[in-house]
Amino acid sequence: MRALLPAHPDFPARRWALFFLFAWGLAGRPATAAEPTSAFDASDEESFVVDALWAKYKALPADKRPKTALVLGGGGARGLAHIGVLKVLRREGVPVDMIVGTSVGALVGALAAAGVPTEEIERMGSDVGWAHLTDLSKSGIVKLLVSEELLSTNKMEEYLRRRFGDKTFADLKIPFACIAADLRTGERIILREGSVALAARASATMPGVFKPVSYRQRWLVDGGIVDNVPTDVAKVLGADVIICVNVPPDLTNNSSSNVLTTLNQALYIQGQVIADERLALADVLIEPRVKDVNAFELWKSEECMKAGEEAARRALPGLRRTLVGKFFKAGAK
Repeated sequence: MRALLPAHPDFPARRWALFFLFAWGLAGRPATAAEPTSAFDASDEESFVVDALWAKYKALPADKRPKTALVLGGGGARGLAHIGVLKVLRREGVPVDMIVGTSVGALVGALAAAGVPTEEIERMGSDVGWAHLTDLSKSGIVKLLVSEELLSTNKMEEYLRRRFGDKTFADLKIPFACIAADLRTGERIILREGSVALAARASATMPGVFKPVSYRQRWLVDGGIVDNVPTDVAKVLGADVIICVNVPPDLTNNSSSNVLTTLNQALYIQGQVIADERLALADVLIEPRVKDVNAFELWKSEECMKAGEEAARRALPGLRRTLVGKFFKAGAK
C-alpha cells in the first residue's frame, strides 16, 4: 500500500491524504436507511480530516500553497464589518497573500496590508467619525448646498498617514490594490503604486459630495461606482482562491430623506449589476448581517464589527474546506 501512495515532497503523505479526503468527500457522505448514523458520522469524519490537514496547510510556505486573496467591498459604515472579519482571519491563521479593496474596503485593506495590528484597527473602527475623515458636518452640508463647493477628504489621507506613515505600495507587508473611478472618463483605475494613503483616499471619495482626488492627470472618486467588489482584479493579479467580504444594503430599508442617502443609494444601484457578476468569482463569500446599517452611520461601528466577526466564524468551516480542497486538487494534477 505504501508503494501505491508515495509521500509528496511538498507535503507529507500528500497522495494518501488526497485519497482519504476525496474518499469521504468534502461534502460528507449522506446517511441512508440501510446505513444508520452513528455517534461519529460522516460530518465528524470530514471535520476530523479537514482539521488535521488545515493545521499542516497553515504551516506551508507561501510558494507551496494556493495564493489567497482577500477582497473587501465598499459600503460606507457597513464596511466596518471588514474589521471583524479581519480579526477572525488573523486569529485563525488564515493565510492572506494579497488584499484588494474598494472604498471603505480600500481603507481597511490598506491598514491590514501595512501590518497595522488588529487591535489598533479595531480601536480605530470604534473611534472613527466623519469629523476624523472629512469636512462632513452640519456646517459643511450648509456650505455644500449654499455655495455648491464640494467638501474635502484631505483628513482621510492624513488619518491613514498617522497610522502607517508615508508608505508606498512597494513598502507594504501584503501586496495590495484598490479601485477608483476616473470622473472624466468613467474608467476603472486599479491603483498599485505610489502613496497608499492617497490611493485609499481616492478609492473612498464619494462623488457629488467630496472633491475628486487629483492623481496623475486624473480626477479620481469612489471605486464603488465601477467595481464595488473587485474579485476580477484579484483573479488577474494571480489569486487561486478568493475570499470576498460583501456588505450590501437592504435598499428597501434605506432612507431617501436627504441628499446624502439618496445619492448613496443611487450610486449603489448603479453598481449592483456589476457587483452580482463579480460575486460569482468568489470561492468563499462572507456577508456580514449589516444590511440595515446606513452607509453614513459610523456610530454603529461596534455593531458592524461584531457582525463581521460572527459572519467570519460562520464561514470558517467552509473556508478551510475550500483552501485544503484547492491545495489537494492542484496536487493531484
